[in-house]
Amino acid sequence: MMILRTTLMLAALPLLLSGHALGNDAPSAPDLLDRIKVTAVRLQTVPEFDVPASIDTIDVDGRASRMGASVSEALDGVPGVSARERQNLAQDTQLSIRGFGARSTFGVRGIRLYADGIPATMPDGQGQLSHFSLAGAERIEVIRGPFSALHGNSSGGVIQIWSADGTAPMHGHAQAVSGSHGSRNVSASLRNAGQAWGYALAAGVFDTDGWRDHSAARRESFNARLHRDTASGARIDVVANHFNAPDAQDPLGQTWAQFTENPRQSPSVATQFNTRKSVRQDQVGVRHRQPVGEGHAVEWMAYGGQRRIEQFLALPVAAQINPLNAGGNIDLDNTFSGLDLRWSWSGQLAGRAVEFTAGSNADRQKQHRQGFENHLDGVLGVRGALRRDERNQVSNFDQFVQGWMRLSERWSMLAGVRRSRVKFRSTDHYVTSGNPDDSGRVDYAETTPVFGVTLAPTEDLRLYVSTGRGFETPTFNELGYRTDGGAGLAFDLVPSRSRNLEVGAKWRAGSRAIVQAAMFRADTDDELAVSRNVGGRSSFRNVGRARRQGFELGTDIAFAQEWRLQLAWTWLDASFRDAFPVCNASGCVDPSVLVAAGTRIPGTVRQQGFVRLQWQPSEWIFALEGVGMGDVYANDTGTARAPGYGVAHLEVAREWHAGALRGFARIDNLLDKAYVGAVIVNEGNGRFYESAPGRSLMVGLRWNWERSQP
Repeated sequence: MMILRTTLMLAALPLLLSGHALGNDAPSAPDLLDRIKVTAVRLQTVPEFDVPASIDTIDVDGRASRMGASVSEALDGVPGVSARERQNLAQDTQLSIRGFGARSTFGVRGIRLYADGIPATMPDGQGQLSHFSLAGAERIEVIRGPFSALHGNSSGGVIQIWSADGTAPMHGHAQAVSGSHGSRNVSASLRNAGQAWGYALAAGVFDTDGWRDHSAARRESFNARLHRDTASGARIDVVANHFNAPDAQDPLGQTWAQFTENPRQSPSVATQFNTRKSVRQDQVGVRHRQPVGEGHAVEWMAYGGQRRIEQFLALPVAAQINPLNAGGNIDLDNTFSGLDLRWSWSGQLAGRAVEFTAGSNADRQKQHRQGFENHLDGVLGVRGALRRDERNQVSNFDQFVQGWMRLSERWSMLAGVRRSRVKFRSTDHYVTSGNPDDSGRVDYAETTPVFGVTLAPTEDLRLYVSTGRGFETPTFNELGYRTDGGAGLAFDLVPSRSRNLEVGAKWRAGSRAIVQAAMFRADTDDELAVSRNVGGRSSFRNVGRARRQGFELGTDIAFAQEWRLQLAWTWLDASFRDAFPVCNASGCVDPSVLVAAGTRIPGTVRQQGFVRLQWQPSEWIFALEGVGMGDVYANDTGTARAPGYGVAHLEVAREWHAGALRGFARIDNLLDKAYVGAVIVNEGNGRFYESAPGRSLMVGLRWNWERSQP
């Protein structure tokens, strides 16, 4: 309740002052501009303010006083979004939106990710944030609620990152940041445009010794975007990126006793097996938009790439004696590709403004999954004998149509429907007398309609309601391990299906303030949940019905000429509606403990809040941030949980030569509070907890340069 009271007080204060404090002539505080192109819902001519959905757009302008190593840094102030840094770069950020994706023990599930319009989520619903680069980014779009379903499978929410266009004259930046725990990030960008082509190049290298023992990591990224605008109005974009993270150490989770004794330690098995993960990804994509008549346009996009993963787990040698065991060394070689074709038209129909879009897309992922023992000749943490060898393929073929219409001066409508078909295939190449052929196939199909209306009582107020259906298939990683411990894929899993409702309001005061609020509910059948998690290996099951409902509030207000307030608060009630049995001990394969109906879904937070107050007199910038999180269950039964916390961060920055040079410093966890930053849901050894860093300091310097015009 403290978070709620604080949030409402801070939100109300600027509104009470809005009559005389929201000056339009403030030179320092940035304008909060409306946006016309809403790519998250495929609208070209409809302002974001008029869309019946919760949408946030975060500008990435190079003025953030942060390390710049993870996109999660930019998501703190988005209501409904939880981006938990695990201090474990072998497992990536834990990302969830309104409770969708919270069960993920690694990677991102239940949420669609895009980079420059190219899917970063595979057809099976598995995604990664790791190759999202802030070095050359321009903006990040986040959509929540029913209209996320327009993106198909696993669309509990959508996050898109867009890199900047190349523009003349030639310009760029160089930035270096150094921080506690041996963390350092160096990045640079270069942009330009000529008569034919424009380009934007960005690269970065991040190194860290890690907050915890055995958590050192390195990430290398490069992103290139070329574009061409033709005389006929066509637009061509070519995007290529590279990501490499060699041998990122995995400190594993901690028991509660280990966390309280020393939050920086890692279990001894992490060093015994040298638990680690290597990732390398390369991809390229082309997008082409061509106007073909008055208001008509045709757009196509094609992409392809490869992602290679090798991971060493702390799986005991004794467990690998079982002939059905797949070993403690995972080797995944993924190739992926896709094609998207769509037509759009905007104009007048029966005297009303309209915009239509129709299209289809097909995506394919091929995976060569091998498993090896993680020991050889008495040496642990090295590749041993082959224990698994299979070729997997998943593909989707979707069709979609949507339309927006201004029904009257005050009313507008947005509706759409998508038909998705997802196919999984597995061919087993490791067949022995003790390990039978586990080949198989399974197909899923679903139709997801969405509908919303917007009312504009005044020029600066919008009220809306939207509803729709969504679905989420199991990913290859969720199919990868059966609950009974046997070999082969878990083809008994079925997709979860949800019914979604949202009621919201948006208010603005010119270009100086915006307030958004939404109530939401999502009822899910056949909810997918972690059945057990042992040695970094998760198995899943369908557990019946679940409900996610709550309220969100977000504000961004520039006031009193030099001040800016950002606030985000979320109340979420995410719970299982059906009782189901689970395993509650290490090595258990026969569920015997009952989870009662009404139990909170693990990994979700009941309340979370974010406040940032910024003061910018002249060239100096000072900011104070506060983050509050409620407690979070770490297992289905709720017997293990991480307590809630509140932390404060402080930053200061100064600019010289009209922003050409910028220096900054930031202190995170100002009061040096010990707390759990993330949990590993249903970890079978009781190592549920991943500690957050204590008080940390970072300093940085950024140089923005521009070549003078001749």
